[in-house]
Amino acid sequence: MSEWSLGQLLSTLHEDIHRRLEASRKSFGHSTTKGNATEGVWLKLLQQYLPQRYAAETGHVVDSEGSFSDQIDIIIFDRQYSPFILKYEDQLVVPAESVYAAFEAKQAISAEQVAYAQAKLSSIRRLHRTSLPIPHAGGVYPPKNPITILGGLLTFESDWSPCFGDPIKASLQKDQHLGRLDIGCVASHGHFFRDRTSASYAFVREGKPATAFLLKLISELQFSGTVPMIDVMAYAKWLSQ
Repeated sequence: MSEWSLGQLLSTLHEDIHRRLEASRKSFGHSTTKGNATEGVWLKLLQQYLPQRYAAETGHVVDSEGSFSDQIDIIIFDRQYSPFILKYEDQLVVPAESVYAAFEAKQAISAEQVAYAQAKLSSIRRLHRTSLPIPHAGGVYPPKNPITILGGLLTFESDWSPCFGDPIKASLQKDQHLGRLDIGCVASHGHFFRDRTSASYAFVREGKPATAFLLKLISELQFSGTVPMIDVMAYAKWLSQ
């Protein structure tokens, strides 16, 4: 009989994330340092456990018209088919067509932080995305529609008590357009997601929220499909500017 336990492995993953988030909250007095540490915990989780077709980094998003997003704590983007990712002085810039998802990482969820995350997501989703026809052995597929960019908020604690009561529901419903939050995690309480069919939010209160969130995110990314074929020459026009 095997001595391995899948349940124990999944539990240990959450416990590690929870411990590191709690340590970040308690160990650092400066708010910026504390925030950077929290962001780093979530970022490392996604970098380690997402399939290798995805990359996760902090940075900005740009479109072929020269518009930039705000700085985003965590951008999940395509690394298999994206022809270029720009770096300048350790600052990462990702083309809008390559983005699968984006997250803000904060100490605690609140109405203020939900609104903040919604504004950050809007700065990405308003960007223009190109899509080229896709050649194949039998001809050419028409350009595919850009995928829906997932967005969310990741925290350790909640300023609301209970966490998943009417206040969080009201805050999430305030922006169901460009700033919509699709999925999120409050590591001390549970995770939430927006049902694609009903457009309503489900709040899952379970003992291992970080692991449950990770598995749900991977599932959502699977249903997102693949990013469109980027028109690289639409970006090349900026060489003459």
